[in-house]
Amino acid sequence: MLHIGCHLSFAKGFVHMGREALKINADTFQFFTRNPRGGGVRKMDVADVTALRELLAQHGFAKIVAHAPYTLNNCAAKPEIRAFARQAMADDLARLEYLPGNYYNFHPGSHVGQGIDEGIRLIADALNAVLTPEQQTTVLLETMAGKGSEVGSRFEELRAILDRVALREKMGVCLDVCHVNDAGYDIAGNLEGVLREFDRIIGLDQLRAIHLNDSKNPPGSHKDRHATIGNGTIGLEATKAIIMHPLLHRLPFVLETPNDLDGYAAEIHLLREIDAQMEKKEEA
Repeated sequence: MLHIGCHLSFAKGFVHMGREALKINADTFQFFTRNPRGGGVRKMDVADVTALRELLAQHGFAKIVAHAPYTLNNCAAKPEIRAFARQAMADDLARLEYLPGNYYNFHPGSHVGQGIDEGIRLIADALNAVLTPEQQTTVLLETMAGKGSEVGSRFEELRAILDRVALREKMGVCLDVCHVNDAGYDIAGNLEGVLREFDRIIGLDQLRAIHLNDSKNPPGSHKDRHATIGNGTIGLEATKAIIMHPLLHRLPFVLETPNDLDGYAAEIHLLREIDAQMEKKEEA
């Protein structure tokens, strides 16, 4: 069974997101832990988050993904920016203990002229500062497009970060299809080759979730501009191959396409239809 959902607004609380997911036939979803641009966070409503946890269990949801705000930069040149990122991540991870066993995804950061090696060191230092043996959340490094001085557009960079993390068992990777394409990996034309390279460098056992997006740009553009499914340079046939690949099919897929809720519902319907058709062919 395909585990598919989308990014949902946290504006009306936890259980509201779960109900919205059910409306669009999603069995996973993603949400920002705090204001994605400013970092502000709402007061924790324990009753609300408990109601969501019960809803997820009742309806057999796959793991869900909490997304750190874009403003966090663990490898910024300014110490105060790095300190804010660490404080926000530590607070997010503490709050996510109310939703145990799920994922916390973040953009590794931009080294802003300090160099990739220094960026990698600073990101790993931040993770070593915020991860705890007791936490029940797995933290995911997101594959990036390589825009500006972003760290994480090459699999080798993510591996270098992971190698420096003491609590490696608390870590994983989220593969963003648009980002990987824009970083220069030919995921549309050579999916098997991309997965082999990921496995060789990082290990497919570290891949925990997928951001399922088409791209408005060709491979290697380093632009990071998402397109709706089937309407970009990756295309529907490549997207079918991704969701149906036996090494990926078990993972939660999260849509981050430029859509409203109705648009997400249509994409989820399309992808579930593809999944159902492929399963019928396999049974025949």
